[in-house]
This record gives sequence, structure tokens and C-alpha cells, in this order.
Amino acid sequence: MAMTFPSPEEIRAYLNDNPKKRARDAADALNTGEAALLAAQGAIPINPNPDAVMPALNAAGSVMALTRNESAVHEKDGVYENYRGGPHASMVINDDIDLRIFRSHWIHGFAQTKDTENGTQRSIQFFDAAGDAVHKVFAREETDVAAWDDMVKQLSKGDQAATLELAPRAPVEGPKADPKKAEELRTAWSQMTDTHQFMRLTSQLKMNRLGAYRIAGKPFVRPLAPWALNDAIVALGEADTEIMLFVGNRGCIQIHTGPLNTIKPMGPWQNVLDPMFNLHLRTDHVAEVWAVEKPTKRGMAISIEAFDKHGMLILQMFGRHRETDEVDHTGAFKDLIKTLPELHLEDA
Repeated sequence: MAMTFPSPEEIRAYLNDNPKKRARDAADALNTGEAALLAAQGAIPINPNPDAVMPALNAAGSVMALTRNESAVHEKDGVYENYRGGPHASMVINDDIDLRIFRSHWIHGFAQTKDTENGTQRSIQFFDAAGDAVHKVFAREETDVAAWDDMVKQLSKGDQAATLELAPRAPVEGPKADPKKAEELRTAWSQMTDTHQFMRLTSQLKMNRLGAYRIAGKPFVRPLAPWALNDAIVALGEADTEIMLFVGNRGCIQIHTGPLNTIKPMGPWQNVLDPMFNLHLRTDHVAEVWAVEKPTKRGMAISIEAFDKHGMLILQMFGRHRETDEVDHTGAFKDLIKTLPELHLEDA
């Protein structure tokens, strides 16, 4: 069943009265999806199909890619090179822009040009059926503006409307597990040869990621204190340990590979403010943190994974190791995890 958001006039009035409010916060206050805000402001509807978007976007050169969920915002500068399409999942893979795209959730697309305190801001933005953002791209000073404008013309659907019909937001799936299958889970877990097998494994057992973590036990998982995630970010900011940091939503996962250098907290937000990578994390949203080990053909994949109070995955961090790397950072990352505070019953 579709829901109708506030009228375009109501949306524009609210945005005019709250010009500095973040788009997602404004959408929540109006009880609508963020896509409705763009429609009401006259943004240009564009084709959201990644097969059309990514090749056209490549021609624009260096841009900023943004993927977020309720608790974390991942921003990365680079070029949309090496796009690989697929019927269910697609990818952009290069040293800077590294995405996993789940196209069934790319329902609405808009191109917007607006004046800000810092000059003209150009963006293309993509949303799911509920109007929640799955991915955004912003032009930078280095962007080829002529190529960007050509891209918008190429993708334009030519059917501008101020009103959208949006579906209800799908609820977050809480932890799902069957303690009677704990031993079966552990046996299958120990026989994994690739981290991508994990989701198939849990699905076959009618569990999900967090549910499996809660019943697997050591040596597969170790519960950490909620503040251990921030401890890890601060520690990584003081070291040269390179990681892979994943932030995603139902429609897109965005990955940063490299160090975290400039750490700056601000209120409830912990921020990484590096030249080509920014992370903004609501530390007060972190409810569960797990140290996780999964066997692969190349050895143990070790991660730190954080969830909010609803059971939604906020982010994942892995030690960096690729066959082409001169330095294997997984050992240093594992040593870091050993120093992080565990969750004890009195902390829960």
C-alpha cells in the first residue's frame, strides 16, 4: 500500500523555515521519504538504472560518492571507473570508488542543482521505494561540468512531477536465530572457504547475521563493549594500519580501503576527515559490537561489526590484505582487536 507524503507546498515551506536541517532529518520531521523533498523542489527525475547511470557518470571525472544508513555516512572521492553490471548485484571497483549495488532498490532518481553558501551544488541522488536514499553523487571542483550536464540530459526522464507515491518503509529485521541449530551453525561456519558464503549459510538455517553472532560463541565471535567501535577508530587514527571499511543500506554498500588519519569528534558524531574519505558515525546509535572470524582459503577474515538497537548493521571493518599489497595489515588489525574492551554482563 502506497502512502502519500505532505503536499509540495508544505514541504517547501518547511525547508524554507529550516534551511540548515539535514535532508534526512527534514524528511523524518515531515513523515515522508527524502525523495519527496527533491520532487517538491523541482529536481529533475532521472533514470535510476545503474547500467545507464554508471557509464554516463564515469565521463564526468572526479566526484564524491555518498552512501549512508541511519547511523553512518560514508563519503569517498574518485572516478566511477570499472563498472560491472549484473542481473541482481552490480559493482564499481577501483582504488577509490568501491561499490556493491543492489539494483532492485534503485527506484527513484533525481538530478539537482542548487545554490548554497559554498556555491553551486550539483548532485544526482537515488532512492528506494520508500524514498530513502540508497546512493548520492556530488560534483567536485575537479568534475567536468559539461560532461555532468550531458549526463543529466542523457538520464532525464522528462516527466517532472512535484508529487511522488512512496511505499511504506520496510521495518528493520531484528536478530533471528534458532539456538537448537547452534551446533549446525558452528559446523557449517568452520567449513567456510569464502566470507560470501556466510549469508547463504545463515539463510539456509533461517537465521540472519546478528542472530547467528548471538548464538555462535567463541572462537567465531566475541562480544565487545559498544564503545569499542569508537576506541578502534581512535586507535586506527593513531596508527598506519590500513583497513577496509564498509557502510551500506539495502541498495548499496560503499567501501573505503586505506588508513583513517584525521579523527575529530563533534557532539554525538565521530568523524574521519581525510582528504578523499570522510566518515560520520553516530556513536550513540551503537548498541552491539562484535569481533568476528570467518575462515577463507587465504586464512581467517577478521572483522569488527557494529549494530544499532534495532539490529541494523551500521558498519564493518576488516584488516586490509590483497595479493598485490606489499604489506599485510591483518595482523596489526587482529592485534588491535585484542586490546578492545569486551562486553561483560554488568555492561549489558
